[in-house]
Amino acid sequence: MDRPDYQSLIDSATWKFIRDTDASYPPDTATLSIADQRAIYDRMCRAFHRGYPAGIVAEDRPIGGVPCRLYAGAGGTILYFHGGGFVVGGLHSHDDVCAELCAGTGLTVVSVDYRLCPEHPHPAAFEDACAATRAALEELPGPHLLAGDSAGGNLAAAVSHALGRKGKIAGQVLIYPGLGGDRDAGSYLTHAHAPMLTRDDTLFYAAIRHAGAEPAPDPTFAPLSDTDFSDLPPTLAIAAECDPLADDARAYAARITAAGGTALAVTEPGLVHGYLRARATVPRAAASFARIIAALRDMAAGNWRP
Repeated sequence: MDRPDYQSLIDSATWKFIRDTDASYPPDTATLSIADQRAIYDRMCRAFHRGYPAGIVAEDRPIGGVPCRLYAGAGGTILYFHGGGFVVGGLHSHDDVCAELCAGTGLTVVSVDYRLCPEHPHPAAFEDACAATRAALEELPGPHLLAGDSAGGNLAAAVSHALGRKGKIAGQVLIYPGLGGDRDAGSYLTHAHAPMLTRDDTLFYAAIRHAGAEPAPDPTFAPLSDTDFSDLPPTLAIAAECDPLADDARAYAARITAAGGTALAVTEPGLVHGYLRARATVPRAAASFARIIAALRDMAAGNWRP
């Protein structure tokens, strides 16, 4: 299979972001020890941290027994699940992203610090995501929305399937999510050697999440394996074009639509996995982040339409 021409697909601003990321988080990081991966990821996140917009404050407190960081807003609540392959990340890694989501939407944002692998294999992260969501539905003002990137997009979708049917969740935004698509077909092969995330990386993260052996298909870890896509929340599923996970977003939105629901898949041209950290420096990423904020705001208001 011919490899994509990334030199033409990816613009100069995005290539600079890739180089800056590689300087902090080398492409072979997934081959290192878990402790080293976390230290490198934390260092990269500090390097990209942009601080808080004016007026945004946050407090750390448990919700449903799960450590969370709450960014105070009004008019509804977004539960945000961070990316990191279920191995790295936490309240620190997407701190400024969540602060900017709060500022941009005006809504309260709750960042969920779910347990990580390999210390806590599946279903620990899913259980934490559900526990925090259940408590937020009871304790925090609605409407309630779910959002997440990469592994966090997987968790948001899995929670929607478990808890969010028939209007309990007002909407969800999944950002370059890994949803359990066929890793031997489509974008997993076309973009197997993409910058920022490779197919081998996805195989590593899938194996470590399940302590080496994947169980039978189950929507709590692979939402695309569900057989029922009815009554799910309005969904915006966003893919980065140059990402082995790209087909997952498209397939997920298509299944919701086929089941009579409301969903839209958007493929962001020339972008790569992890582009949220480029939202201030790459125009394409800035446009996507604006799309994310607008969708969440409109979903909360009940007027989002694909």
